[in-house]
Formats: sequence, structure tokens, C-alpha cells
Amino acid sequence: MITVFRSNGEARTLSLPSVEEAPPSLDGAVWIDLLSPTREEEDFVERLLSIDVPTREDLKDIEPSSRLFTENGAVYMTASLVWKADSELPELTDVAFILVGDHLVTIRYAEPKSFGLFKAAMHRIPGGCVSGPVMITRLLETIVDRTAEILERSATEGDALSRQVFGDKQQVTRRPQRYLEDRLMAVAGHQRLVALTQNSLMTLLRLVGYLRTVPALQQDKESRELCRSVSRDLQSLSEHASFIGGNTTFLLDASLGLINLEQNAIIKIFSIASVVLLPPTLIASIYGMNFDHMPELHSTYAYPVSLVAMVVSAVIPFFFFRWKGWL
Repeated sequence: MITVFRSNGEARTLSLPSVEEAPPSLDGAVWIDLLSPTREEEDFVERLLSIDVPTREDLKDIEPSSRLFTENGAVYMTASLVWKADSELPELTDVAFILVGDHLVTIRYAEPKSFGLFKAAMHRIPGGCVSGPVMITRLLETIVDRTAEILERSATEGDALSRQVFGDKQQVTRRPQRYLEDRLMAVAGHQRLVALTQNSLMTLLRLVGYLRTVPALQQDKESRELCRSVSRDLQSLSEHASFIGGNTTFLLDASLGLINLEQNAIIKIFSIASVVLLPPTLIASIYGMNFDHMPELHSTYAYPVSLVAMVVSAVIPFFFFRWKGWL
């Protein structure tokens, strides 16, 4: 699908002309957005703007070192954006940005929330987006705001997970079965979102750094100032994402440590129980042997004395362990 936007946010869907029809005019169109384009739509835009439109396979196969380049006067830039951040399985999607003349062309095969937010707010931008450089810097500004929102939500979720993992002493003693294992899975999902966001920020930082060297942007004061502001925001978000990532790693290690501690405590209980019951078992085994010459067997008090001996032999190791601090 091809959607073209004017500087004031007016949008219209561009239909492929038939053989007899003349190609549509792009007068007043600043942004051409290609969402999951077909091969025919890609060929149409290539003929209309005299550029090479990267296919879905090109976006997947493109190497990080080849994501930013200029060819035949057109500036090609590719960034990875977080998609489905509000779901349990967030993903990264590659989006291509092409600056050609006064037009911005975007090619994408997903719908990151930032694009919808930008489209809804375009008509409120003072002065509108009168050129491709202004359009891309405004769009990047919205993408950065959306990324900041994702990180803010991640920080809040991380704090909630931290309280769930550690809690207070009363909660710790009454945890349901597999409680920590479930929290561990939640922390792993949280860490995945933060890692994807860090990866996205890295690609955006490289894109903005390259964009600032583009002559068309350097000649436009508004775009230049916006790009500088976006660059500062991306740097701050990158540092904040690293901080959240460090906290998440600590939370992941702490969850594994608590699980190991609980397992060790259970094994410790069984070990102590086996040691405590060992002396009574030894006494019971001795007097369970069938020998003819065992004087205690004929004693009137042999049975109660053996019971008392077994109890005493179990109590003494218990208090000894308490005295040593092993219990």
C-alpha cells in the first residue's frame, strides 16, 4: 500500500495507474509511505522518483555497515525499530528511509506504533513538514518519544518485578509453588524487550549521525536543530537503557540465586533429617537382629529403654546442629 502525505498531514492512498493512464502527480506530497508494498508498487515508485526501492529481502540481508549510503543523489538509511512492544513477544522490524529531493520515502513491513502516532499528530505540527528533511526529523522525534515511553514502562515493570522477587519476609515464607520460576520467566521477557530497545537505539544513533552530514539537512536550520535535539535525546535514552539493562541482569541473577537458595534449603533439611534419624536407626537395627545370646531381650525394661535411647540419640544431634548454627 502506498500512502502520500502533504506537509499539513493530509493523506491519500496512491493507486497504480493502468497502462493508458498518466502517472499520478506528487505535487505537494512530502512523504511517500510504502507499507508491505508489492513488486508492482515498488517498480511504480522507482519509476516515479528514479530511485531503487529496497525489497523485503534487501532489508533483511543488509549488513550494519551498509545501512547508510548515498546513491545518485538519494540518501538511503535503515534503522531497526521495536515492534509489538506491548505484547509478550516484542520484535525488531527494519524500516528504510530514503531522502530524494524534497520527498521522504519510507519502506516498512510492519506497523510500529510510532508511525501511527506521527500520522495522527502531523496536522498539529507548527508550520507543517514542508520538506523531506523536516519530515524525517519530525518522524524521528516521534520514534524517539515512543522509545522513551517503552523504556519508561520497562523501568516500571522492572521495579514491580523486583518487589515480587524479593518482597518482605512474610511473603517469602508463603510463596506458592513455582513462584520464583514464574518470576524468572517474566524477568527474561523484560530483559528481551530492553535488549531489543538497546539494539534499536544503536541503529537510530547511527542513522541520526549520518543524517546530520547530509547537505540537504545542513542547509535547513529547522531540520538541523531538530536533528541535534534528537541526537541528544537518543544518547540519553541509550545511557538509560544501559542502566535498565544492568538492573535487569542483576534481577535475573538474583532470581536464579534465590531459586538455588531455596533448593539448597530443601536439600539441607533432608540431609539433617537423615543424620538425626541415623542413630535411632542404628539402635533399632542392632536390637532387630535375631541372635540367641542378647541379654537385653530378656530384660523387663528392655523395650522402653531402647525407645528412650532412640529418642535421646535423635535429640542430641538436633540440638548440636542448633548450637553450631546449622539450623
